[in-house]
Amino acid sequence: MAWYRRKAVIAGAGAVCAAGLAAAGLVIFTGGRAPAHHPAAPSPSPTQAALTSPFTGEPVRALRRVLIVKIDNLEAARPQTGLTRADIIYLIPVEGGLSRIMAVFSSHVPPVAGPVRSSREDDVELLRQYGRPAFAYSGADPRLLPLVHRARIIDLYEGLARGYYRDPHRLAPHNLYLRTSELLAQAAGASTAHDIGFRFGPPPAGGRRASSRSVSFPAAAFRFSWSPARQRWLVTMDGARAESTEDGQLSAATVVIQYTRVRTSRFHKQGVPSPYAVSAGSGAAVVLRDGKSWAARWSRPQADAGTTFTTAAGQPMTFARGPVWIVLTAQ
Repeated sequence: MAWYRRKAVIAGAGAVCAAGLAAAGLVIFTGGRAPAHHPAAPSPSPTQAALTSPFTGEPVRALRRVLIVKIDNLEAARPQTGLTRADIIYLIPVEGGLSRIMAVFSSHVPPVAGPVRSSREDDVELLRQYGRPAFAYSGADPRLLPLVHRARIIDLYEGLARGYYRDPHRLAPHNLYLRTSELLAQAAGASTAHDIGFRFGPPPAGGRRASSRSVSFPAAAFRFSWSPARQRWLVTMDGARAESTEDGQLSAATVVIQYTRVRTSRFHKQGVPSPYAVSAGSGAAVVLRDGKSWAARWSRPQADAGTTFTTAAGQPMTFARGPVWIVLTAQ
């Protein structure tokens, strides 16, 4: 205990008395102002010190609400806006052999995201592992739309929510954007980021050196090339650098090529059959991280559960910390 001593103003017996009281464990202030007491700042709890995003493995101050946006990926929609802030990006097959993006935001949220496009039936299954996320999309097949409305989401459909706008410098329908602050203001009940099965940490044993890896849909092609300088996989789409309007070339710390069954959806877009990429069940995968490639397995026994990844030896397939890209492709 610290003892504060002041100049005595009482002499003789008073000083002796004060000394006796001090020896008894009491503090006597004999004049003037008491010294200020400055308690030490509390140390952060282990939980606070170790808080990381379950989506990226990176440190976060808090687990924030999940906003998921369906984003156009046709050539006319590129470069997109906001994708460099996404925690997770899914590349999903759509009709005509093309692709569409589902972007998951939580750790970081850009002010604007887009171009926003319509939902598909397989989105509903994919979304379920996120609890009750806020889901932003521009529409769906008229027969599918009631199913999306009834899904376990905060429904931010363009026809219901505020915060969407058209960019007059781009051609419709590739010019619909959203202001995230306005959308999130309408999503008070959205679930926060939680464990969806990903594990982060040092790479598992094995892995083969890989400078790049390609994967394609019938009418779309993707290439992920390792950059030692950036320690990221740089993304190429349809033979061109995949860029954002805000921050250059898109990249990922971890890339997952998830092989699955792609069946025909019950709902079709303007009479054209739509694919349905099954995201529940199990199957083979390839995981890219740190300039290496691992053969892996994915498992999601129930749609409400997350997706876990294991190595060929059955050990957890850990991801590198940072954005994760997942390509759902036919096995």
